[in-house]
Amino acid sequence: MSHHSTPARTTRSRASRVTRRIVGSGLIGAATVTAVVASPASAAGLDPRSGVHQAPPSTQQRACTLDGFVIDRLPGGIGSPSDFEYEWEEVAFHSRVWETGPDPEGATVVDLTVKTIRGMKLTDLSELRDFLTEYHEQDPDEWKLTPVKVGEYDGYLATDHVFYFVSPGLAAEVSIDRSRFSEDDLLTTAAGFHPETSSS
Repeated sequence: MSHHSTPARTTRSRASRVTRRIVGSGLIGAATVTAVVASPASAAGLDPRSGVHQAPPSTQQRACTLDGFVIDRLPGGIGSPSDFEYEWEEVAFHSRVWETGPDPEGATVVDLTVKTIRGMKLTDLSELRDFLTEYHEQDPDEWKLTPVKVGEYDGYLATDHVFYFVSPGLAAEVSIDRSRFSEDDLLTTAAGFHPETSSS
């Protein structure tokens, strides 16, 4: 099952799911696992007992950057952002998630996610693809991926997300709710998510 397969859930359950996914992968302990939320818009309702720690708004949030990447193209109609930092298999993720909600039942819908992916094992696009195939729990023989250019970077497009190799040890991924947004929205957002020093 992909990490993007659940269309609606509460903010607390989403944060807890991230923690469970990491712990379930054997990365237990504060020294190796970090899950951080830093959002002025939606973190206030999180239960501190959930294992996710609140932080004040960062300079990166105000400047619309994330982990050294600019975010300069966003589709209209997305909700409020939350930031997460975590590790899986010695690879670090920094993500920003925009959600709409809550609805009358308290659930939120994930509209858009952008994330940076950093790790020594990410030596090229092939290694990135293999890593994300395992991370997203996909069958490598059945996962339909289309080679695509994202700005100046080579990557792969799936149904609801795109990932691309930036440089050894660094990659990025963008996912979107395809029931509400188009493939063009996905690719346009991805093209606008790149290192601050990039000319993309």
